[in-house]
Amino acid sequence: MSELATRRCTPCDETTPRLSDARILELLAEIPGWFLVEEGRALTRTVSFPDYWQTMAFVNAVAWIAHGQDHHPDMGVHYNRCVVRYSTHAAQGLTENDFICAARVNALL
Repeated sequence: MSELATRRCTPCDETTPRLSDARILELLAEIPGWFLVEEGRALTRTVSFPDYWQTMAFVNAVAWIAHGQDHHPDMGVHYNRCVVRYSTHAAQGLTENDFICAARVNALL
């Protein structure tokens, strides 16, 4: 498990700043399988599974992470895959919380 996955999210509000491009690239290197989208304002990863049951088990595990961290992704759930997207709405872009949660999702896999 990466050091990033051991950290906890901090509360955000409209004064929370987005990360700099340099910091985003630095943190992106710590979460393999994730990609920048939306002009660098969001992270996404698609995870494939052999069947619906395993997809739903993953979705529930991600929901548990979201609940514990109070930081919630958007998810697209399909029969054999799940698309997970993180972005901090209050900051209108990426914060360290997004990378912490992405690292925790990676730890599930």
